[in-house]
Amino acid sequence: DKLVRAVDSMQESFRASPVSEFPFLKGGLAEYFYDWAAHPDYDDYWKELCIEDHHSRVTAPALNIGGWYDIFLGGTLRNYMGMGKNGGSEEARNGQKLIIGPWQHGARGTSLVGTHYFGLAADAAALDLDGIHFRWYDHWLKGENNGIMDEPPVRIFVMGDNVWRDEQEWPLARAQATNYYFHSQGKANSLKGNGGLSTETPANEPPDVFLYNPEDPVPTRGGALCCNPYFAANGAYEQSSIEAREDVLVYSTPPLQREVEVTGPVTVTLFAVTSAKDTDFTAKLVDVCEDGCARNLTDGIIRARYRDSMSSPTLLEPGEVYEYTIDLWATSNVFKAGHRIRVEVSSSNFPRFDRNTNTGNTIAEDTEFKPAMQTVLHTS
Repeated sequence: DKLVRAVDSMQESFRASPVSEFPFLKGGLAEYFYDWAAHPDYDDYWKELCIEDHHSRVTAPALNIGGWYDIFLGGTLRNYMGMGKNGGSEEARNGQKLIIGPWQHGARGTSLVGTHYFGLAADAAALDLDGIHFRWYDHWLKGENNGIMDEPPVRIFVMGDNVWRDEQEWPLARAQATNYYFHSQGKANSLKGNGGLSTETPANEPPDVFLYNPEDPVPTRGGALCCNPYFAANGAYEQSSIEAREDVLVYSTPPLQREVEVTGPVTVTLFAVTSAKDTDFTAKLVDVCEDGCARNLTDGIIRARYRDSMSSPTLLEPGEVYEYTIDLWATSNVFKAGHRIRVEVSSSNFPRFDRNTNTGNTIAEDTEFKPAMQTVLHTS
C-alpha cells in the first residue's frame, strides 16, 4: 500500500525541494536514493559501485543488449568498449557481443517506441532475441558449437532505414567524424527563430541568449528514460511543444539534398556565458521529417561545475566564457533526403535530469532557485 501511494504520487513529487528530502522513498522503499543524493560528485562511493572501474575483474564474456532509447545505453556502450580493452581474460575481451535495438529499457517486444513506429523488424521477436540468448548460454555454459561466435560481434538497428545491420566493431571504424556548427542572427529562440545548422564555420555572428528559470524547466518529452511513461514520456516523441519555448534554441539544416547517416557517438561543444555560479546546458539531436514532424534521437546534459571533472567540481565566474562538452551518448539514424538535422539547446530537461538551482549550492540540499541568463556564442 505504501509503495502504491508512492508511485501514484511520483509525478507531482518530482518538484519536491530539497531533493535530499524527497518524501516518497522513505520508510524502506528505496533508501539508497538518499545515499545517491548525498554523493553528487564521482567519489569513492561511486567508484566502488561503478563497473567501469573494475573491468579487469571480469573474466566471463558478456552479451551486451541495449536500446537507442534505453536509460542505460551509455553504460552498455562504455562497458562493451571497456571490456574489449581491459577485460580480465582473453574470453572476456574477445568473446563479447553487442546488440542495440531502437528500444526503451525493458520494452523490446514492440515496434512502437514512444509514439514512433519503427517497423516490424524492430520487435525483438523478429530478431529472435530469445533464441540469441539460448544460443549464447548454450555455447558458453554447455560448450555447444552452435555458430553464434562465428557471427559478427555487433548488431545494431539503423533507424530511418529501420533495418538491422551487422558490424565488426563499435564505434564503426569506417565512420567519419563530421562537425556541424550553429548559426543565427542572434535569435535562435524557438522554432520561429533564425537558428541554422551547417558544416560551414560561423562568421561574425551575434550570440543567442535565453533565460533559464529552474521553476519553469523545459519538460522532458521522450528520450532514454525508465520505466513508466506516466512519469515522463520515454522513447521517440514529436518535439513541437518543446521547440515552441523561448528558452530552447533551435538550430536546423536546410532540407537535405541526399540522405545522411549518423551512427556513433554524438557530442555537442558549446562556448557559453552564464550569469550564474553554476548552471546546466542541455542538447538534443532531432530528425525532422518533410512535413515538419520532429523526432528526438538522443540527448545529454553538462552540469557546469563538472565541466572539467566529475570528481573535482569548480564553480563558475559569472560573465566569463567557458567551453562545455555535452555527451549525447550515441545513435544510429539515417536522415532521409528532404529531412532536416536539428539540434535543440537549453538548460533543462526535467524530470529526466534534475534542475540546476543556479545558486552554486549543493543542489540536492538547495531550496533556493535563481533564474540565469544564458548566452551561447558562435565563435570561441
